[in-house]
Amino acid sequence: MKTFSAKETDVERTWYIIDAADQILGDIAVRAASLLRGKGKPIFTPHTDTGDFVIVINADKVKLSGRKEEQKIYHRYSGYVGGHHEDTPATLRERAPERMIEFAVKGMIPRNRLGRKIFKKLKVYAGSEHPHQAQEPESCQIS
Repeated sequence: MKTFSAKETDVERTWYIIDAADQILGDIAVRAASLLRGKGKPIFTPHTDTGDFVIVINADKVKLSGRKEEQKIYHRYSGYVGGHHEDTPATLRERAPERMIEFAVKGMIPRNRLGRKIFKKLKVYAGSEHPHQAQEPESCQIS
């Protein structure tokens, strides 16, 4: 008996849409990362991109559990002297609400070439409108 290993040509990709309105950020990130990676598919192969495309809408209405709204800090560094910037969820939600979901999902996928390829299949939008109607995305519930 041989071990099955999925190839890029074997994968059937579907599009899923997640509504982030009044949902916990971590729950959305876990579900999105699992769909992007393809963990729920029977042909899942760790070294191959077997995942689906994920659209997240209403990113500006996402909730944070506990006291993260006041205590969490997002760090970024430009690479220049004095280029360290800190953002709180309140300032990030006002400036770029998509980033909160992107940061959470990015922390849950592999940190290599495969992870960078997987991350490109995530589409996050602040409002309820998105340009992917032609792909006929399926609704995905957060449990």
